[in-house]
Amino acid sequence: MSVGTPAPGFRSLYRHGFARVATCTIEVNLADPERNVDAILDQARACDADGVAIAVFAELCLTGYSIDDLLLADPLLRATDAALGRLVAESAHLLPVLIVGAPIRHRNRLYNAAVVIHRGRVLGVAPKSLLPTYREFYERRHFAPGDDQRGGECMVDGHRVPFGPDLLFEAEDVPGLVLHAEVCEDMWVPIPPSAEAALAGATVLANLSGSPITVGRADDRHLLCRSASARCLAAYLYAAAGRGESSNDLAWDGQTMIYEAGRLLAETPRFSEHAQRAVTDIDLDLLRQERLRQGTFDDNRRTHTRRTEEFRTVRFRLNPPDGDLGLERAVDRFPFVPDDEARLAQDCYEAFNIQVAALEQRMRAIGEPKLVIGVSGGLDSTHALLVAAQAMDRLGRPRTDILGYTLPGFATSEHTRSNAWALGRALGVTFAEIDITPAAREMLDKIGHPFADGEPVYDVTFENVQAGLRTDYLFRIANATGGIVVGTGDLSEMALGWCTYGVGDQMSHYAVNVGVPKTMIQHLVRWVIASGQFAQESTQVLQSVLETRITPELVPTGEDEEVQSTEDAIGPYSLHDFTLYYVLRHGFAPSKIAFLAEHAWRDPDAGAWPPGFPAGARYSYDLAEIRRWLEVFVRRFFGFSQFKRTAIPNGPKVVAGGALSPRGEWRAPSDGTAAIWVAELAQAVDGTDGSE
Repeated sequence: MSVGTPAPGFRSLYRHGFARVATCTIEVNLADPERNVDAILDQARACDADGVAIAVFAELCLTGYSIDDLLLADPLLRATDAALGRLVAESAHLLPVLIVGAPIRHRNRLYNAAVVIHRGRVLGVAPKSLLPTYREFYERRHFAPGDDQRGGECMVDGHRVPFGPDLLFEAEDVPGLVLHAEVCEDMWVPIPPSAEAALAGATVLANLSGSPITVGRADDRHLLCRSASARCLAAYLYAAAGRGESSNDLAWDGQTMIYEAGRLLAETPRFSEHAQRAVTDIDLDLLRQERLRQGTFDDNRRTHTRRTEEFRTVRFRLNPPDGDLGLERAVDRFPFVPDDEARLAQDCYEAFNIQVAALEQRMRAIGEPKLVIGVSGGLDSTHALLVAAQAMDRLGRPRTDILGYTLPGFATSEHTRSNAWALGRALGVTFAEIDITPAAREMLDKIGHPFADGEPVYDVTFENVQAGLRTDYLFRIANATGGIVVGTGDLSEMALGWCTYGVGDQMSHYAVNVGVPKTMIQHLVRWVIASGQFAQESTQVLQSVLETRITPELVPTGEDEEVQSTEDAIGPYSLHDFTLYYVLRHGFAPSKIAFLAEHAWRDPDAGAWPPGFPAGARYSYDLAEIRRWLEVFVRRFFGFSQFKRTAIPNGPKVVAGGALSPRGEWRAPSDGTAAIWVAELAQAVDGTDGSE
């Protein structure tokens, strides 16, 4: 699994389903198309140098939006047509598809239109469908609405080109890149043209806007763009007019933004004194996967078949660069854990309360049982105990109805044992200790294990005897006390199969942590401390738990030996949770996950870290490490551990990134294979077929 130089093209963003896009503003020169083309070309050339595929400019940027009756003057219209011709000619050697706003004459009317240009060719013209004539707007004085122009053609610079709001522009060599353009007011109505276009196949929705600024309008634009991108499962590119527009009665802020499936990827500062652009990389694979998984998206298309089937597709070749252009988008190191402090606090509040509410309901439904829980002094069992304590409080029952047990084995440290006891005392639960080593020795002796004869054999049988006995004790205690066993294992462990099947930590009566990834649990415990959910005496022990190395404590160590480490054995949970998110939430290929992980993890000083993450503990991974542990993940997830998930106990789904219950979000054969995932990773990263 060594990694030298990755396979050719591995670090190209276009190789991994991304496309670079830009929303641009210029300092418009009123009624001067030639100077405006100069400004557009300056931005277009900069976008070309950046590897941008699509560049969106503002409404009527060739003339200015705010020139009123000058729009109808023949000299201006002739100058606009000539300037468009020059822009088309000079685009011949530029990469981006340019979408610019211009007045277009057609038959006996003038249309406010988006002109789509690529490599010396006008691909098509999309007229504005809906013209505002309220408050400060009076567009019907000059323009005709374009909603009735489906299926038509018009003339631009002496060439007949497709004309209408029903045009899709598809890049033949960039899978999933399908563009639609609408103009300003088109997105302010209940059913905008872009909604139909998305159902017809558009993944990138461009809006060329004039939109003078008034107090509060910027937030409205954000709301509409975010909503459109979320509902349409698309990227939404918005560019509004700015500096240079007339100040007769209005002002302009030049707001631009780019959303993807409800997430803001990039925006520019408003009221800038200079031309500017927002540049980001949209994830076409993500959009495709979201539409594939959300079947109601295509069901909605079926409802509107007559309209969506009338869309016309204009095809072109982008010929994107195949070199390393970097990646112009934030990639969270911990996709289950927000970097924003307020968002993290909100997520922790919701996650904790989801767990508590689910456990409360289960307890009410089965007759107010006691809760039996094994407390190791580690992170997962600590958090499960906190959930149990809160559930008891809300039900008005004494915490003494929680029966906590520490069950030390051959490798249990005094540190974790004392943490378990301290936590039990601080929370006021009924707490006891059962030493499992005598029973474990007897079982190992009965089955003829070499350890019983004094040999230091610490194999999977040796480990599972201990894990199984702990669970066996807990279940029998539950039988004897009228209780249920609360499971402590988390989503990450279930993904990797890092649990003992059946009579072991894979099983419980109710698994409160099974929907929570390992990397989120530490932040949940931090949130519990910070938000004062429990009395102050629990804070110190919770902090000690947070600082404890993740270990199963099943294999004894000598005085000079390192404590058994889970992450040394199966890899870092930070990388495994990264992979888990993109496998469950988006179904991405291993090569793409490796590409994203390298951008997220290669530089510890780049990008944001979750609030509360110790600055001195920040770390990085190179591509070789990422590739190594990614293969471990796909081999375990796809080729080994599904049989454990098929028999998963009940437990609540917590994070939008996914869940693993076969009754809910993840169904897969227990006898599957990881072969195609391993081969895809090897081919992309190593240039081999993955065979040994």
